[in-house]
Amino acid sequence: VLHRSPGAQVPARLSQQRQLLPQVMPKIKCYELREKTETELLKDLDELKKELSGLRVAQVTGGAASKLNRIRPVRKGIAKVLLVITEKRKAEVVKAYEGKKLKPKQLRRKATRAIRRRLRPEQKNAVPRKVKVRKQNFPMRRFALSE
Repeated sequence: VLHRSPGAQVPARLSQQRQLLPQVMPKIKCYELREKTETELLKDLDELKKELSGLRVAQVTGGAASKLNRIRPVRKGIAKVLLVITEKRKAEVVKAYEGKKLKPKQLRRKATRAIRRRLRPEQKNAVPRKVKVRKQNFPMRRFALSE
């Protein structure tokens, strides 16, 4: 890596190479997508999918390298838009079920299978009615021992 002073000129050969490099659009950022509404996100998703289909056609027909280099960022952009849409929808569902007794499985605590199958404390401490009555009617006997 060459270090140049801010005022130094770039050699002509390097400037020509830079012009040949494909001008890739900036990456789509998730934090920017989160600020948009769902309708805007769906519109962006539709545009990205159309762009991707055009790029795929260019790939089959032997298009320019700059177009082929655009396929991966567009795919990643589609994934990010879908991710943000899913996050927003899940947040709405979580808010809808907040404070309710029963929740969909996707919103319940994952834990392990063994922990999910374990008895709850009130079930563990539950005593059948018959046993309660027997304990009440026939309490433990107390014996006074004398020496």
